[in-house]
Amino acid sequence: MTSKNPFPVVGYHGNKLFCDRETETGRLLMNLTGGLNTTLISLRRMGKTALIYHVFDKILKDIRSVCLYVDLYPTRNIRDLTRQLATVSMNVLPRKKRAGNRFLTFLKGLRPVITYDPLTGAPGVKFEYSSASEYEVTLSALLKFLDDLGTEIYLAFDEFQSIASYEEGNAEAMLRTMIQPLKNIHFIFSGSNKHMMHEIFHSSKRPFFASTRIMSLSAISDDSYSRFIGDKFAENKRKVSQEAISFVLDWTRRHTYYTQSVCNTLFSTGAKEIDIRLAKTVCGEILDEQEKTFLQYRHLLTSNQWQLLMAVAKEGKVYKPQSGEFLGKHSLGTPAGSKRAVDALLDKEMIYVESDSNGKYYSVYDLFLSRWLERQ
Repeated sequence: MTSKNPFPVVGYHGNKLFCDRETETGRLLMNLTGGLNTTLISLRRMGKTALIYHVFDKILKDIRSVCLYVDLYPTRNIRDLTRQLATVSMNVLPRKKRAGNRFLTFLKGLRPVITYDPLTGAPGVKFEYSSASEYEVTLSALLKFLDDLGTEIYLAFDEFQSIASYEEGNAEAMLRTMIQPLKNIHFIFSGSNKHMMHEIFHSSKRPFFASTRIMSLSAISDDSYSRFIGDKFAENKRKVSQEAISFVLDWTRRHTYYTQSVCNTLFSTGAKEIDIRLAKTVCGEILDEQEKTFLQYRHLLTSNQWQLLMAVAKEGKVYKPQSGEFLGKHSLGTPAGSKRAVDALLDKEMIYVESDSNGKYYSVYDLFLSRWLERQ
């Protein structure tokens, strides 16, 4: 029988397959159980969702607690948010018999339409109101109901920056007003758009200004990830050389999704001994598999944007994209043209901006695309 792959690339699969994050886990637990709402910011695919579920797993050892995870990425308005929260609550609360019965009684009063996912069969909730104000009232009533349950509720709104582009221009203020009086619901507001998340929580002009503790999620340390990878292969009677591990961590820059993806593929080869040559081969094959997708990007970008994207990939980090040295090295034209291309690529989320001890820099968002561009 084939061993279960110990390097999942999506979802949370329990403590044994969760690497490190001890400091972040402890801090988030301390904030939540101490009644402090927390904003969690990281690049996409860095593992923030898994961290939330990992913390929830620890919180749920107290059987009186309730943990709710709501993904706001697909939402466009308060109506969508209300539906998402009601659906999640309906799927979680009935497991707590007393709270579940109270919730189902409460839900009936909201005149819901119950739907079922055609693939999973999981139930969902829709409300068919005629006015936007009815959804606002329903969301407020739903939050108040949860707050009045008499137990601690931990509610994570993931991709929270979505709320800034809701159809209702006052969605942030509306939600902040609903949240402010709650006593028993503790929030995680997580997001991957660093600029927008900082604007929401750091701008004195925004409703959520200075209302939470801010946490940033960076890459897992080299030592911790190296031990984790070696241990997981060893537990399955496989041997992986330290040279191969170091190559993988350097090649993926310890960005969680990409590191997990490469290790998942290495494990799936079935090889009993993994050396650097096999690691390099697997990385090359991953890029080859995605080449057709990457080539499509070229048709979606202008020539200047594509050339700049390739230049950023080849550099890894670009601190001064309008400098004469950078423009001359990659034949990129004028500083004004470079600025327009940078702004367009940031808007399309093809590149991102981050800071280190040397200052602000730009990198390609999709690491596999970055590595593929380096080969061109």
